[in-house]
Amino acid sequence: MPDINILHELIKESAKQALVDNYGKKQTTLTEPQCPGVSVTISGLPNNVIVIKADAFSSPDTVFIGAHGECKRADFVIIADTGNKKVILCIEMKATKGVEKEIIQQLTGAQCFVGYCQEIGKAYWNQPDFLKGYVYRFVSISQISIAKSKTRTTRLTDTHDRPERMLKIAYPHHLQFNHLAGGN
Repeated sequence: MPDINILHELIKESAKQALVDNYGKKQTTLTEPQCPGVSVTISGLPNNVIVIKADAFSSPDTVFIGAHGECKRADFVIIADTGNKKVILCIEMKATKGVEKEIIQQLTGAQCFVGYCQEIGKAYWNQPDFLKGYVYRFVSISQISIAKSKTRTTRLTDTHDRPERMLKIAYPHHLQFNHLAGGN
C-alpha cells in the first residue's frame, strides 16, 4: 500500500488540512493557529499528498519535561510523493518575526512527529519501508500578518534539509510547492 494511503488511514480528518483542486493541481491554505485570520496559500501540490496539522498532536508534556523544546511541534507537515521525488515539508508559521531557536525546536518536533508516524506504519501496517527514501525540507514562514509586499526568501543556495538550515520566507505572497520542496 502506498505511504500516502497509509497516512490517510492513520491520520484523523480533523488533523488533515483541506486541499482544493486548482486547474488539475492541488492547493491548500495554511492558517496560523494562534492568529486565525492570518494565512498563506501553497499551490502546485502533487496529487499524492497529505497535509497534516502537526500541532493537533497533543503536547507530550505529560511525559516529557520540555526543558530542551522536546514538547514543541511546527504547525504543518506536508508529505508528498511526486513520482520523481518523495518530500516531507515541515512548516512553521509566524504572524510576525519569530525567535529562531524556538522555530528550530518546533521544526525538530515536527520531524519527531513524522518519525513516530513512521514507526506506527512499520509496526501496525507491517510496512518495513514506510516513509523510507523521503527527503526532509524545513520552512519558516513569517510576517504573514503584515501587508503583502514582495515575498522575501533567504538561503536560496542552501539545502534546507535540517531545522537549523531552514528556508526562511517573509511577507509571503504566493508560494509554490516546488519552490518549498526544492534543494538537493
